[in-house]
Amino acid sequence: MLYAILCYHDEDFVGSWSKEHDADVMQKLSVVQEQLAKQGRLGPVARLLPTTAATTLRKDDPPLVLDGPFAETKEQLLGFYIVDCKNLDEVLDVARDLGKANPGGTYEIRPVGVFHPGGAKP
Repeated sequence: MLYAILCYHDEDFVGSWSKEHDADVMQKLSVVQEQLAKQGRLGPVARLLPTTAATTLRKDDPPLVLDGPFAETKEQLLGFYIVDCKNLDEVLDVARDLGKANPGGTYEIRPVGVFHPGGAKP
């Protein structure tokens, strides 16, 4: 089953890291990613740009376009992983490994329902 591991953290805190610290964290995360890739369990991974680059579309009638993120929260969605795991226990193990490589923040884990409109292939 596919799971999304959504990565939340305080964007200002992560943005304050030195280039060296950021590179060190990314290297530690790449170790976990490489292991998952070798097992054929790693799907798309994305690191999102800051919320200052975000645009929000409110689904009102008529739709309203706003600069920036909609939610005002302490932690922001900074990226995500898609992983193929047998069950929740297995994906929790993956999230724990990612957490060891990059402490702090929160991981939200959700099963992914795959949707292929018009028969499109992933």
